[in-house]
Amino acid sequence: MSGATEILRAQPAGETELFPAPLALNVPTSAAALNDTARFLAGLPALSGQNALPRLRAMNSWQSHNAQLNQMWHQFTLRHGAPVNAWARSEIADLRDANAVLYPFSGPDIVFPLLFFPRAETFVLCGLEPCEPLPVWSMLTATEVDSGLDGLVTSLSSILQYSYFITKDMRHDMQSTRFRGVLPIFLVFLARSGQIVESVDAVRLDANGVPVIYPAGQSTVPGLLIRANGPGGPKRIFYFSQNLSDDSLKPGSPFLRFASSLGRPAALLKSASYLMHESYFSNIRNHLLTQTCGIVQDPSGVPLHQFKEHNWSMSYYGNYEGPIDTFKQYPQPDLAAAYHDPANHARPIDFSVGYLLNPRTTSLMVGRLR
Repeated sequence: MSGATEILRAQPAGETELFPAPLALNVPTSAAALNDTARFLAGLPALSGQNALPRLRAMNSWQSHNAQLNQMWHQFTLRHGAPVNAWARSEIADLRDANAVLYPFSGPDIVFPLLFFPRAETFVLCGLEPCEPLPVWSMLTATEVDSGLDGLVTSLSSILQYSYFITKDMRHDMQSTRFRGVLPIFLVFLARSGQIVESVDAVRLDANGVPVIYPAGQSTVPGLLIRANGPGGPKRIFYFSQNLSDDSLKPGSPFLRFASSLGRPAALLKSASYLMHESYFSNIRNHLLTQTCGIVQDPSGVPLHQFKEHNWSMSYYGNYEGPIDTFKQYPQPDLAAAYHDPANHARPIDFSVGYLLNPRTTSLMVGRLR
């Protein structure tokens, strides 16, 4: 990956953990115990000899959690997982060769970038949701486990059913139990996607945009680095709690410096609340249009006219009849015209993505920098 920033996890000489960062997030220092924690949260049985949480798995609430997530994931695979992967394999084979993926406004949604870009090695996600420590499992009561698992299912239900988080509900759900913040959701998605979670570090970006280990004992953690391995090869997943409005994201800011270090990544924009249609999200929009090799997005991402002004080529999939009522102030008549223009050869898709829940009215676009 040209110009990529690399963090190597050095190995300690003895049994002592080399970095204190896992303590900031209360994650197990053993890779096997960490991966088992991910599988526990995902409602998956322990691998042979790796049941680090036998007391919790024996609870009736976890047995119900296992059955519920099995059903939810099965339906998600039929509704989104298999068709998205098949579409991406056919239509964006060139972009799937990108080594890195930038996914702004993502929250903890690692599941869709893994479907669209399974061979990428580095994923950079961001949102306003916080990074918080895992609970101390040995100190949880049965009631706290019950409510934590229920809250986790609630947090996951909208994205597994509709393909996006409902932001206001997610913020409440993520803070209402002992299973707080984005980390439990990341671990569920990785485990259910067949990834082996190897390490989790608390990280921040220095002034030059270089990720550095964040020390334990701090009140808030600005970012995560999760290492995993599985289908598609090894993964580095960065998540930063980052406001992307121009007031917070200046040119040359640490986040944009870090994003520039990825070379020319592919980008994913989905359920982005039409924020980049506003003038005060110009910096992240301009970065995407000038520093990525291609963008897969629904209509809530970059406005179509911006692609035209930057000389991008566009491919259209599905259909576009306008936004949902919540975003009726962003009608995009030029996008509707592009879909109705026979010269653009808009092709059907058999899945929904973003706010338009019916595949017959779902719009998906692929932009490529000429």
